[in-house]
Amino acid sequence: MRRFREAKIIATLGPASSDAPTIRALFDAGADVFRLNFSHGSHAEHLVRYEIIRALEAETGRPIGVLCDLQGPKLRLGEFQDGKVTIKKGGKIRLDLDDTPGDADRICVPHPEIFRALEIGTEILIDDGKVRLEVQKLGGDFAETIIRVGGVISDRKGVNLPGVLLGLSPLTPKDHKDLVFALDMGCDWIGLSFVQRPDDIAEARKLIGGRARIMAKMEKPSAITYLDQIIEQADAVMVARGDLGVELPPQAVPGTQKQIVRTCRTLGVPVVVATQMLESMVDAPTPTRAEASDVATAIYDGADAVMLSAESAAGAYPTEAVSMMNDIIRAVEADEYYRDIIDSTHFPPEETAADAITAAAAQVAETIHAAAIVTYTNSGSTALRAARERPAVPILCLTPNRATARFLSVAWGIHAVVTEDATSMDDMCSRAAHHALTDGFADKGDRIAITAGIPFGSPGNTNLLHIVWVGDGS
Repeated sequence: MRRFREAKIIATLGPASSDAPTIRALFDAGADVFRLNFSHGSHAEHLVRYEIIRALEAETGRPIGVLCDLQGPKLRLGEFQDGKVTIKKGGKIRLDLDDTPGDADRICVPHPEIFRALEIGTEILIDDGKVRLEVQKLGGDFAETIIRVGGVISDRKGVNLPGVLLGLSPLTPKDHKDLVFALDMGCDWIGLSFVQRPDDIAEARKLIGGRARIMAKMEKPSAITYLDQIIEQADAVMVARGDLGVELPPQAVPGTQKQIVRTCRTLGVPVVVATQMLESMVDAPTPTRAEASDVATAIYDGADAVMLSAESAAGAYPTEAVSMMNDIIRAVEADEYYRDIIDSTHFPPEETAADAITAAAAQVAETIHAAAIVTYTNSGSTALRAARERPAVPILCLTPNRATARFLSVAWGIHAVVTEDATSMDDMCSRAAHHALTDGFADKGDRIAITAGIPFGSPGNTNLLHIVWVGDGS
């Protein structure tokens, strides 16, 4: 099943999309990767969804990626005597570790790491920024604050500290349990929430042990300080605009999104744009014009994938949301100005043989009007370098590794096929031509550009570029 677009779609599964017919409908509508959100649902529920996905994969013959998204550390208030309290602008309120229910004068914040990181003047956001406090006085286990924006706050509301680097692991005890379950289940991607520094990726990678790829979620403005290092450590990056939009002023989010996407593209790391992309479709069968424009902007910027959250997990129109996202992507990629925009942000290849070959393949394919670029890869690195070039033709990736084919389902322009590795030049050419023909990327008489490594079967050794005619015997 060929997708007639290059950018990919990630669809979150949930109460509205848990049965086999609905998941099949989401796939048919355009979902390339399914997200299991471990902030919600039980392990048993996620396992049922996972097994449906794998059955669908076997039925369709197409590799399907599964992203298991960990909840990460959530900073929350304690409880209140009456369940909620109203505080007024200009007043003062104390934050401390005392677990006694709070009132209008004090609030329990059961996170010692917060008090260790606070400074005089630090802004504290409560309930997605609806209430804002400023630190005026500090102790080892308390903070006296002035209320800059008042309002109603209630039990267990979230706490955000913009720009503050917290001494927190990105993996809570719950995340450790969820991670073991997700890896044993067989997921392809682990979504690592609230990444702050490169060491967070290293900590997770040690636990994962090569059993899945890491998608670092950019939700903290403090992570932007280490943007290049985080992207270099991760296997993919998600611009998670929900929490990022709480800690950043709204006007700063679009520029930060573009910065992350551009840096990922420069380094050749897949990047996903997520959160509230078609939010109104939770309740309505069509999106707003602004939402359609938001999705289109991510595609014009060259994002590898865009993601649906509540729209497909809990909304009234999950299939319609995926179909709409598919239609928007195809419309953008068919725009006569799309290639001009993509090509204007083209980045020079790195000084490696693999990059030299993949860059040349993109140029050759355009010059000879090839139907596709075919890459042979074991680990997926060659295919990702080809995707970094954002070529004007599709990328057909042939790999003997099913796990590689699944994880590449998130990457721009890559159609992965699981097949045996080539054993000779003749086998390489005939196998590439066969799959280009049978998977709908080429017709008889078309040319394809092939990249591979000699000797065959040697990972990380891309050193060959070959042009082949797709003939009758392919």
